[in-house]
Amino acid sequence: MLNLNSLQAKLNVMLALPSEQLASLSTGDWNSDQVFSHCAQSVEFSMSGFPQHKSAVFKHSVGALAFAAFATKGAMTHSLSEAIPAAPALDPNVDVKQALTRLLNSVTDFEQYQGPLAPHFAYGELNKADYELAHVLHFYNHLDTFNAFS
Repeated sequence: MLNLNSLQAKLNVMLALPSEQLASLSTGDWNSDQVFSHCAQSVEFSMSGFPQHKSAVFKHSVGALAFAAFATKGAMTHSLSEAIPAAPALDPNVDVKQALTRLLNSVTDFEQYQGPLAPHFAYGELNKADYELAHVLHFYNHLDTFNAFS
């Protein structure tokens, strides 16, 4: 079942890998630390607010339909090298364990967060359960560019 607990378990397995193996997992345009940092940004912004949004018309039409389709399918597809609009640039030289720890910490913070959630930059208003699903599906979509690991 895809939820925050399964995501945290997967991230902890990854954290136990040697740094060299962890760093070489991504085969996409972004290296492993950029993927972890990008996913952490998304989780953090769900609590603090995204720096830039699609139009209200987009969020209430295309964005809402896209999220509904992803939720129904149980999988997300999106550009795996597209940054969050106006988010800080992803440093390709961050220590991979540090980036993964940031992601783990952001997931834990989200799990414990009791405040109001910020609207998603593309999907608009999401409740906590929908945001949880969005975060999990987002990370698992990025895993599509990762080599298998054990």
